[in-house]
Amino acid sequence: MQLELAVLDWIQLHLRCELLDWLMPFVSGLSNHGEVWILFAALLLLIRRQRVYGLSAACALTLDLIACNIILKPLIDRLRPFVFRPNLSLLVSPPGDASFPSGHTAAAFAMVFALKTAGSPLWWPALALATVTAFSRLYLYVHWPTDVLGGVLLGAAVGWAGAKLAKVLLKKPTQD
Repeated sequence: MQLELAVLDWIQLHLRCELLDWLMPFVSGLSNHGEVWILFAALLLLIRRQRVYGLSAACALTLDLIACNIILKPLIDRLRPFVFRPNLSLLVSPPGDASFPSGHTAAAFAMVFALKTAGSPLWWPALALATVTAFSRLYLYVHWPTDVLGGVLLGAAVGWAGAKLAKVLLKKPTQD
């Protein structure tokens, strides 16, 4: 825990600036309830040639919701880092749920890995936003580095599984 606090404190001491104080809450807010990723999946579902990617993303986000928010967060029930720095001025409202894994990060990387596994080139821009989202959670002092790492790993697993599930769901039954 001390090493993780040191990483978060280093970010606050060396990277904190006016631009990032504005940008990081904005980037993080895009994913507060998975909004940007849900909207992205919905748009892909509406475009005929992109539906397989949209279904992959929707399956991945659903698996992420179940694994992260319904199972892991309540089970592990980890305190957030800002609790250990009561004098820290947070740039966002303190989240009320448990810390591990980072749900913002897990949803973002679920989208990345669903798109990559399904073969969409859109995984590249998703990766860029996912990476900035993950960093924002550290910058804002609302997640431990291992929470973010756990979110990346969970996102990778459910993203891959979501794409595989979508492939199964899209198979047409064979007629004998």
